[in-house]
Amino acid sequence: MITKKRIVVIIEKTDTGFSVYSEDYPVFTTGATVNELLENTNEAFTLYFEDKNHGTQQIYYEIDFKQFFQYYKVINSKALAEKIGMNPTLLSQYVRGHKRPSEQQSRRILYGINKIGQELAEMSVIYEIKDKRQK
Repeated sequence: MITKKRIVVIIEKTDTGFSVYSEDYPVFTTGATVNELLENTNEAFTLYFEDKNHGTQQIYYEIDFKQFFQYYKVINSKALAEKIGMNPTLLSQYVRGHKRPSEQQSRRILYGINKIGQELAEMSVIYEIKDKRQK
């Protein structure tokens, strides 16, 4: 019977891009961008499990809020807090690494971020260039 094993990897921002490592497996890699990091991580685990009798794996990426908000600077924590109904000061403390959110708070924040991402993915932005003669 093939089992699906959950692999948790931790992403860290570095001076040259990103790194990822697993606490459960001797696998680590780097990438200049997040997309490159994801590709390299999949390749590293494929190579690691190549000769081993394991079922399929599912990789879960973790990044702390401080590093997430440093990378995605376009997300304003105060505006996000207002959108998800959270105290902006509390979210700011999570973002700065002064406090660690509970699992429930983490889910609430991630839900808000995912919701914004879905809204943006479904949106078309239109613009109109007016002919100078119409002025």
